[in-house]
Formats: sequence, structure tokens, C-alpha cells
Amino acid sequence: MQILDKINRENISDMFASSMTKFFRFIADTFFAKRYGHRAVVLETIAGVPGMIAGVWMHFKSLRKMKSGYGPQIREMLAEAENERMHLMFFIEIAKPNFFERSIVLMSQILFGLFYFFIYVFFTRTAHRMIGYFEDEAVKSYTEYLEIVESGKVENIPAPALAIQYYKIGSDSKLSDLIRCVRADEEHHSETNHSYADNL
Repeated sequence: MQILDKINRENISDMFASSMTKFFRFIADTFFAKRYGHRAVVLETIAGVPGMIAGVWMHFKSLRKMKSGYGPQIREMLAEAENERMHLMFFIEIAKPNFFERSIVLMSQILFGLFYFFIYVFFTRTAHRMIGYFEDEAVKSYTEYLEIVESGKVENIPAPALAIQYYKIGSDSKLSDLIRCVRADEEHHSETNHSYADNL
């Protein structure tokens, strides 16, 4: 009976995580359609929130329980947040968002931050699963972005100097090279969050 209850809880949790992912995908598609550079700015702004919330919450959990075993998880989550922040910095240089788009970014940070904090505190497994799904969608979006860049529909401009320095790639690297690097990061974040969800 307990096993069935656990399976039912996991199914409900995964369904909620999946439905929220579809909802946010719909919002992104509605506002930004195929403007992948601008979409990346907004999505990476939101993507920088979960890792920070998770890392800080794990930090306080370690303090409350007076146990040291959370160190690797804390560092992993904070590193994820920093990585997503850097993605934002890269795409701000590329997309150059206007005042309206920056306002959307600010509101998105506030609303999603409050929403995710609640989910993470009370439904930690669901929170990690949702971010795993978010990252899966990010991989798809960056794959689509890469395809239109390589097809010539979007100019394959030089990668920002900040990205070249961060990833230690060649000085002649292009937008397509940056997208591949960012997509690889998102794949790693997906694996990490799905793994956490599987083990909770």
C-alpha cells in the first residue's frame, strides 16, 4: 500500500511539473515566438532562480540539522545558478533587450522566485523535477536556435568576448559555438535535477 501511495504521489508530482513546464513554454512562445535571443534573455533570467533558492535552502537545512553532508549539493546548486547567470550575460550582449523586455525580466524574476520558493520548501521533489523538465525544454529551444543560425536565417555573429573567456573557446568563435556550449550546460542541469528528483 505504501509503495502504491508513493507511486501515486510521484505521478501527481511529475504531472504538475510537466504541466507547469508546458505553461511556461506557452508563455515564452506567445511573447517571443522565434526571437530566440530575446527568449534566451528571459528564460535565463528565470533559470538563474532555482539553483540559488535550492542552494540557500540546503545551506540553512544543513545549519538547522547541524550536518555537513549537504556541501556537495549546495555547491552544485549555487554553481548552476551562477552558470545560468552567465548565460544571461552572454545573451544580453546579443539580444540587447529594450526597456519593456527588461521589465518583463524583472517581473518574471519576482513572480517565479516566490512561486519556486514555495514549491521548493514544501514539494522539493516536484521542484527538482520541474527544473529538469525546464532544462529539457531549454535544450530543445537551443537546438532550434542553433538550426536557424546554421541555416543562415539568423546571422552567425561573433560570440561575445565574455563567453569566449568563460568557456575558454577560440577567439574566432561564433554564436553557433556559444549555443552549443550553453546547450551542453542545460543538458547537465537537466541530468542533475532529474537525478535529485529520482532520489527524493
